[in-house]
Amino acid sequence: MAQTFETKCVHSLVKVFADEELLESAFHEGSALLGEYYSFQVAYRAAYLMKNIRVFAESPDLEGAISLRSVGLVPSELTNYNDPDDYLLRTTPGLYPDPLYPLEDGTVHALPKQWRSVWVTVKLGNAGAIAHGEHPIRIRFTDESGEELGSESFRLRVINAELPEQRLLHTEWFYFDCLATQYNVDIFSEAHWSLIETYVAHYAEYGMNLILTPLFSPPLELDYGKYRPTVQLIGVKRIGHGQEHGYQFDFSLLERWVELCHRNDIHRFEFSHLFTQWGAKHAPKIMAEVEGENVQIFGWETDAAGEEYNRFLTQFIPELEQFIRLHGLEQSCYFHLSDEPTLHDLESYTKASTLVRSLFNGEYPIIDALSEFEFYEKGLLTHPVVSTEHIHTYIAGKADPLWAYYCCCEYKHNESNRFFNMPSARNRMIGVQLYKHNIQGFLHWGYNHWYSQRSRRVIDPFTVTDADHAFPSGDAFLVYPGKEGPITSIRLEVLREAFQDIRALQLLESCIGKEAVIALLEEEMAGPLTFRDYEKGSAWLLRMRQRVNQWIHACKQGKFSC
Repeated sequence: MAQTFETKCVHSLVKVFADEELLESAFHEGSALLGEYYSFQVAYRAAYLMKNIRVFAESPDLEGAISLRSVGLVPSELTNYNDPDDYLLRTTPGLYPDPLYPLEDGTVHALPKQWRSVWVTVKLGNAGAIAHGEHPIRIRFTDESGEELGSESFRLRVINAELPEQRLLHTEWFYFDCLATQYNVDIFSEAHWSLIETYVAHYAEYGMNLILTPLFSPPLELDYGKYRPTVQLIGVKRIGHGQEHGYQFDFSLLERWVELCHRNDIHRFEFSHLFTQWGAKHAPKIMAEVEGENVQIFGWETDAAGEEYNRFLTQFIPELEQFIRLHGLEQSCYFHLSDEPTLHDLESYTKASTLVRSLFNGEYPIIDALSEFEFYEKGLLTHPVVSTEHIHTYIAGKADPLWAYYCCCEYKHNESNRFFNMPSARNRMIGVQLYKHNIQGFLHWGYNHWYSQRSRRVIDPFTVTDADHAFPSGDAFLVYPGKEGPITSIRLEVLREAFQDIRALQLLESCIGKEAVIALLEEEMAGPLTFRDYEKGSAWLLRMRQRVNQWIHACKQGKFSC
């Protein structure tokens, strides 16, 4: 059997391609802290087609904490733009490993001479749930008759220290409309709410702790004059006539949403943009009951600085603030004005900011993704969310608080990103970068954006991974729509590892101080760690976490004061 079926244990930062030799060295041991998710892979290959291979995880103390998933392949046509840097795995179109499928009946298939892998995740409980120390894990493969085809052994050392709660705020934009259209359910039907809760629970499990909340249908990723499906949590009714008219608001859907999030351990909310993307020149689509009919009252035809929309916001925002206070959310809410404005939009953004800040008396954070430092310098927002391509300007300018984001543009200067064709180490590197530079929040636009570019049509995420030849595969979404809920990706697993790295570094900082932690990170590097300069490849990251864990263990043993 050894000649017809091969296995190899490898770490989580390996991408196992079906059509190339697996040259990565075998990986058989690691360490983790309590409260952490630890993953590795077992790759396998057969000389001929073998179906219904059973896979088992065996561990005396961890068996109930281990999950097994099959790494699937999905196509990528647009792997990158024409001028990328060279920190890539490949540039050719083809099949890339990404979705993590639950094992059907506990089995996998082996296709002739193709490497595939099983993703192994150990969910370590908090203190007292799992004993610290060495834990052997064995992954076995058998044929349908029960005869063993191969096996791999792994040893996980659990450190007697618990990851602290995540302090850095992390949002991946969550789209109500994509859920409804992908699953063909009516918006805000009970079926839709059930899906929303399933996905929110998954969202929280993967470390996101701030969530996009559509007060009105988000004016995001749209052609001029076009709209996304209506997903409006605020009920609006226009009352009165002529110059005397006003508005009444119904917060019952927003209240249901807040309660749903709280049930699933999400306690912070970023309210969707009050003005259109790229400049704050227009109002978002807002539906209202007018004389018994549900009609659109604002949208692209609305001047954002006009009297009518200002009147609306002047009535709405105080009532929203009352809702916030009633539900004890004063420290939990963040507001968006307009996504990615440029200096050409400075005048319109200034008007929008001046109005909203005056209505809130400056009491709530305003966060927006942008690049030009002038917006922050003029005090137009409190929390600049800056692309990692331009963040060095804000770091030099000592912006505080400072948030970060990346999207399809960060591909030319070794910035961290998560395209299919990038090494997983490039994805995970964002953690240590955010930690070193005291970044307080991280934003990305695509948790489940299953539409094409500019939301022109619904796409099948299993076959269209580049938003209709618009963004390199891996930019637009992190999860796939399974029959009953989300199918996770390799990229999301690795991103969670990046944020676990931050929490481990913060725990070590509580023992030895931040300066010493940064020195530990940089002592094997040629220069300071930045968003462009760092050690490439997976070896540095794996060694870094191992050393951090060892120092934490030493701290807990009393060798350092915590």
